[in-house]
Amino acid sequence: MKFSKVILVVLVLSLIGVMPAMGVTTYVDGSPKMYALISGTNEFSPGQDVVITLIVQNRGMSTMKNAWVGYSATETAQPDLSHSYSAGVGNGNIERDDLPTTAKMVLVGLSSGNTPVVIKTDPQNIGDIATQVSKTVTISAKIPANISDEEYQLPVTIGYTYLVQSDELSADLLQSTYVRKNETFPITIRIKPLVKIDVLDAVPENLNVGSGGYLNLTIKNIGSEDGKKATVKILRSGQSPVIPTDSSVFVGDFPSGGIITCRYKVAISGDAGQQSYPVDVAVTYENRDGDIVTSLSDTVGIPIGGKLTFSVISDPARVTPGSDTIITVDYRNNGGTTAYNSQARITAVDPFTSSDDTAYLGDIKPGENVTARYQVYANDEAGARTYLLDAEIRYRDALDNSQVSDTFKVPVLVEPQPASGGLAAMLPVLVLIIIIGIGAGYYLLVVRKKK
Repeated sequence: MKFSKVILVVLVLSLIGVMPAMGVTTYVDGSPKMYALISGTNEFSPGQDVVITLIVQNRGMSTMKNAWVGYSATETAQPDLSHSYSAGVGNGNIERDDLPTTAKMVLVGLSSGNTPVVIKTDPQNIGDIATQVSKTVTISAKIPANISDEEYQLPVTIGYTYLVQSDELSADLLQSTYVRKNETFPITIRIKPLVKIDVLDAVPENLNVGSGGYLNLTIKNIGSEDGKKATVKILRSGQSPVIPTDSSVFVGDFPSGGIITCRYKVAISGDAGQQSYPVDVAVTYENRDGDIVTSLSDTVGIPIGGKLTFSVISDPARVTPGSDTIITVDYRNNGGTTAYNSQARITAVDPFTSSDDTAYLGDIKPGENVTARYQVYANDEAGARTYLLDAEIRYRDALDNSQVSDTFKVPVLVEPQPASGGLAAMLPVLVLIIIIGIGAGYYLLVVRKKK
């Protein structure tokens, strides 16, 4: 009985002696194989701020691996390390932290290369990428407005670190060797053909501060796209005082290299000055794919004339106290445009009154002089001096909008009564007295003769 127990214990110990202590798998070959490509569309329009999405892939593979079992101190078999990825001298019982196909600390950057594209995003660190794994990177860019309609190649640089050697120096010591590698991959973007406009000429017509008029444009399609069903629009540029009131002109087909002319109604705000102000011009059209698109705008400066002003060019009108006088006043149009259907009005204040204070002047061309007549009464208390009466001219601009000039002054001179004024006033009385005297004398003479 005791003998059988001893045999059983020996068998158990023998089995324990040949039990594996641990299992380790090592890869014999392989390294990262990196690639970069664009996700989604690679076609962009000039003048756009765009986001380019890149897919970064690791296609690296290990074709051989060595999986073996290590044994304890009483092991009866030894593994063959001759094909192991590591060149170490130990028993291969330390697990490797990294695989040779893993790209570590991956840094991805997109640059302009020899293209006019502007890259706004710095290189990005996207961490580790294991084999057969991909990650996405988004990059902001600016497509210049004047870029040509063609294909461009942008270089993508991928930098990464990977394991090249792992030496097991002893049963509990592992030495790994890593290297840093940079690779560059070209990606292709395409620029869409578009209608591009160039304003060749911009001619204002009766455009002055505070009034309305016309803007005449000559526009050329310098793009490679033929626009169909095209409409040319003018748009207010920011806070520019040039405000379109009739902003769209349909021109139909607008082929590449074509030239068109358009005429628009515009208004100029009253707080503008006599200088040039911007206006934006754009074309909405149907492209070759049947889509309705709008071109990039072209900004052009429009010269604006000063506000229409008038001045008095005649000498001061003369009146006398206690008299009702028709005075004449000569006005001049100092502006650069015609004032249509003009009316001039004066404001009579003490010591004056007027029963006819408005005069119709008609159309006044730039630099033209016109004459107005008013009836003015100066009361008896009017002092002998020059008075300034307020005047304004109401007129119509080129768009038939009612406009009123700034107030200006009309001089009126009150003259004193002439020195003979008292005698002249008594003259009728004196004449009557003389007549009565003559009649009385004649009567007395006749009566005496009869006696």
